[in-house]
Amino acid sequence: MAIDTNVIFSRPKALSENITHYCPGCTHGVIHRLVAEVLDELGVRERTVGVAPVGCSVLAYNYFAVDFIEAAHGRAPATATGFKRIRPDMIVFTYQGDGDLASIGMGEIVHAANRGEKFTTIFVNNAIYGMTGGQMAPTTLPGQRTTTCPQGRDVSLAGYPIRMVELLSGLRTPAYLVRVSVHSPLHVVAAKKAIRRAFQLQVEGRCYSLVEVLSTCPTNWGVAPTTATKWLADNMLGYYPLGTYKDPDQEVR
Repeated sequence: MAIDTNVIFSRPKALSENITHYCPGCTHGVIHRLVAEVLDELGVRERTVGVAPVGCSVLAYNYFAVDFIEAAHGRAPATATGFKRIRPDMIVFTYQGDGDLASIGMGEIVHAANRGEKFTTIFVNNAIYGMTGGQMAPTTLPGQRTTTCPQGRDVSLAGYPIRMVELLSGLRTPAYLVRVSVHSPLHVVAAKKAIRRAFQLQVEGRCYSLVEVLSTCPTNWGVAPTTATKWLADNMLGYYPLGTYKDPDQEVR
């Protein structure tokens, strides 16, 4: 019997062979793969530079087979801005969590988007500080329990969770802003399409782009991985609606 040796699924060249440090059920690995697949498919791997700040993805440079720059906490957009302006021929992306981007890095990301910097941001939103112990983040949901709000987020004291794509979409500067999720195979497919468009717009030198990816954090949510995906669907999708919020080619929302 003849054996079909055609390879239909393999590791992207833009990913290394290193063993992950992420917790079981964490979807950082899924997002890494989507970015790597897009870099391979667009043929830009050899001229791509990533910027990783502080957070669960601080070791992202171990997993991507592209050059990386380590930035201070929240300062990835500033670092990416400087590099992209010096080398506009390069493909530059930041890979940031919600604590990093929406807290200490809030000013950085707002002004980078407002200036229309021509790099891409992959924004991972798991509604909690992951690396430092599960504290309340700017994206923590109302009533959600964390180590710093064990009774649940009280919006009368902490305010409401920040919706980053909605906030940035109010800027006049053209941009591509979209929110996706990776809690199911169907959503993973849609997420890859959004990530590909974000990088394609950078290849064309057109605008700033940010893809917000809703992600799970079973460890700090205190649930099993399978329960985490259901928790995301039941709780996060209602507060963080998926969809395209700004696109340079069309009127949206």
